[in-house]
Amino acid sequence: MPLTPALLAELGLTRYAAEPIWPSALVAGEAHYADEEARALTSPIHGLTLGHFAPASAGIVNLAIEAAHGAYLKWRSVPAPLRGELVRRIGILVRQRKTALAQLITLEAGKITAEAEGEVQEWIDICDFAVGLSRQLHGLTIVSERPQHRMMEQWHPLGAVGVITAFNFPMAVWAWNAMLALVCGDGVVWKPSEKTPLCALAVQTLVDEVVESMGTELVPVHPCHLVLGEREVGERLAAHPLLPLISATGSTRMGRAVAQTVAGRLGRSLLELGGNNAMIVTPSADLELALRAIVFAAVGTCGQRCTSLRRLIVHESLIEQLLPRLVRAFSSLPIGDPRYPHTLVGPLIDADAYWAMQAALQAAQRQGATLLCGGERVEQDVPEGGYYVHPALVRVPGNLEVVNEETFAPILYVMSYEELHDAIDLHNAVPQGLSSAIFTDSLREAEQFLSPAGSDCGIANVNIGTSGAEIGGAFGGDKDSGGGRESGSDAWKNYMRRVTNTINYGDHLPLAQGIRFDIG
Repeated sequence: MPLTPALLAELGLTRYAAEPIWPSALVAGEAHYADEEARALTSPIHGLTLGHFAPASAGIVNLAIEAAHGAYLKWRSVPAPLRGELVRRIGILVRQRKTALAQLITLEAGKITAEAEGEVQEWIDICDFAVGLSRQLHGLTIVSERPQHRMMEQWHPLGAVGVITAFNFPMAVWAWNAMLALVCGDGVVWKPSEKTPLCALAVQTLVDEVVESMGTELVPVHPCHLVLGEREVGERLAAHPLLPLISATGSTRMGRAVAQTVAGRLGRSLLELGGNNAMIVTPSADLELALRAIVFAAVGTCGQRCTSLRRLIVHESLIEQLLPRLVRAFSSLPIGDPRYPHTLVGPLIDADAYWAMQAALQAAQRQGATLLCGGERVEQDVPEGGYYVHPALVRVPGNLEVVNEETFAPILYVMSYEELHDAIDLHNAVPQGLSSAIFTDSLREAEQFLSPAGSDCGIANVNIGTSGAEIGGAFGGDKDSGGGRESGSDAWKNYMRRVTNTINYGDHLPLAQGIRFDIG
């Protein structure tokens, strides 16, 4: 078993590893095991087993939801700065376990060490952000048209929040949601990807340790809970009336299903879905800067980020100069075991991802594209049993049918343009609208790209790539990318409910709009 006793001990997972299977859920700090058929967990690095787990049953899922709702009923009345103290202490323990948590991400999700450590740092960063936010949750004071009246707006805790996350960020995306939900006074129940349940168990164990260490006077309840499983578990969360908000990260297909279910009961959805992200390279661009940004955005996490660069739109005067440099860069990338410090591209998550990549490349060539390099499986000098690939560079005449679809793999489609408005039209002519970038030294071009007539994405960058967002800004996209916003800025409002108050401190009862209603 590739999970060493030392790593298990540091992550607090030793007691669970001693059982025949991993827990199906952690509810109020207690492990629950479902009487369901167990499925094997394997590492994308080498295909070796990491154990087995059984998906949570309907009864266990309901137990977790009810626990999260019950926690909310108490947690909402704890002052927000004290709620922030819980998050502050979580951040301290995450810092202490950063290396171990990153090692688990690498083992279970296949990320290279630098990116895995960066993901844990995102959790630390959102803790810092949320702690500050816990003393700044604010509404408005609004003038009233009526004499001796005042209006104000308050934000109150919303309820128990359901969080559904994907394999590619097995800790950070939950943290974006949960750390904000905690300071906002909500309970949380989390359904992680079935491909990365051990990361979730390590995360939930850490939070439970902090809750227990603070005692019931400071933290009267366990506000966070975890249920493991596949699609059916997510469907139960989406359908449950005790979860007023479902935050779901994943494919557009999954997001549509969640949105329809939640809308059917008039709940809220916060959706962070697929991306088909593009970069425009203009004649004035710094090509050295652009080249570095292109390669990282296209091949980082083996092309398995929602913000990965999928489309490159290059001015016709530059494309013949840039393409050979991209081919050399793609062809020389160190691919292999993500635990090795020199590796820059680790494995795809599984065989399905590999075959989806092959199908996309075949479809692109049938539709008129030219494969410039890459796409094949790497089998030399890599661990046997993993799906390692050469990132693919594909020249296309425009947004082909296959280009309009997101393939979660390192494929970069390259096309050319004449005028900037043509590039922007190409950029926007896909169903998704998550992240975007332009490389230019022209102020006018940059401002046009950022204007209402420019990029239609939720994230629009100048002279940086499409991936690697910071915590301070709201994260999310539009169109088929879901419309949700997580993490920084005012994303905290998703986890609260708005209340408008009017206070009469006078002796009369004037009505709004000058209405008179005299009753004698």
